[in-house]
Amino acid sequence: MTETAFSPTKSGCCTPQETTCCSGKASGFDWRRWVLTPWTIVAVVPLIVLALDPARTLDIISFAIQAFVGTLPYIALAVLLIAWLKAAGAEGHIAKAFEGREWQAIVMAALFGGLAPFCSCEVIPFIAGLLAVGAPLSAIMAFWLSSPLIDPPTILITAAALGWPFAIGKAIIAVSLGLFGGIAVALAMRGGLFASPVRRGASSTGGCCGAAKSTGRPVWSVWRDSERKSKFWSELKTNALFLAKWLALAYVLEALLVTYVPASLIASVVGGDGLGPIVVAAFVGMPAYLNSYVAPPLLAGLIEQGMSNGAAMAFMIAGAVSSIPAMAAVWSLVSARVFAAYIGLGLIGAVLSGTVFQWIV
Repeated sequence: MTETAFSPTKSGCCTPQETTCCSGKASGFDWRRWVLTPWTIVAVVPLIVLALDPARTLDIISFAIQAFVGTLPYIALAVLLIAWLKAAGAEGHIAKAFEGREWQAIVMAALFGGLAPFCSCEVIPFIAGLLAVGAPLSAIMAFWLSSPLIDPPTILITAAALGWPFAIGKAIIAVSLGLFGGIAVALAMRGGLFASPVRRGASSTGGCCGAAKSTGRPVWSVWRDSERKSKFWSELKTNALFLAKWLALAYVLEALLVTYVPASLIASVVGGDGLGPIVVAAFVGMPAYLNSYVAPPLLAGLIEQGMSNGAAMAFMIAGAVSSIPAMAAVWSLVSARVFAAYIGLGLIGAVLSGTVFQWIV
């Protein structure tokens, strides 16, 4: 049976027919639990590279390990916070704090995202945490879209390579894209489009046994209660393994992309003027891995060779919002509709940003 994440400790909520689902155990040996997991891909990919291209095997393994280790502090912070909040019984109260304040939450999430130094993969543990405590999807989307785009160091790097107009434009676009995505999701939710935003089997607020209810005031001193302490360690283990599994897969895929698909090769196909190159740049940039530190110097050279400013901006925005590694991890967290909205809003935002920036410049 597929592993689950963010699953609450249940007590008497399941019918006899639901016991297997809630306990996560099935009678007999289920080979899919051991074979059809991201860990299989993480283990097999280096072996395939070793067989086909031995010289690059160590480079790919080293890249993936270094990227994963760099994300460990964010994973640790996220899983500790999730475990503490859930053991304290606070998730329902946090979600309730957003009631009636959704628009404020969207604005604050977009602004905070513009300051948070996370790439499209590093932001995922925090998205998982926000989903786990029941924060509004609209505010989550605002943070999700804006956070990978800009932060103070990136502004300076972009300004040095492409000039202050480009850096300031990207900062404004980051917050604007977050607001655009958050408002779009808020309006869609009013029509019932994202009634169940979290993927089945990856939610702390739903699943086969229904939603977890939080009653009473939170008890923050979880270590003083044996039951709450037990839940803390259970949640910590479950969520840490879940995030580690999917981010390990993400970084193995990233290592393959960086090694075998040079960013310069991808970006070289988006030269020219007009709307066409902007659209192509967004679609090419989205699956590619091009973080905000590498992109500015590369795009500066391509602009000198004839790439338009609008196409460069679209490529940078789409490439920062997501990539194939990030998509793999995101797919494990949210429903297909939310995943499609995340990708669609990123692409639309990149095209609009490139078009407006080209017109202004």
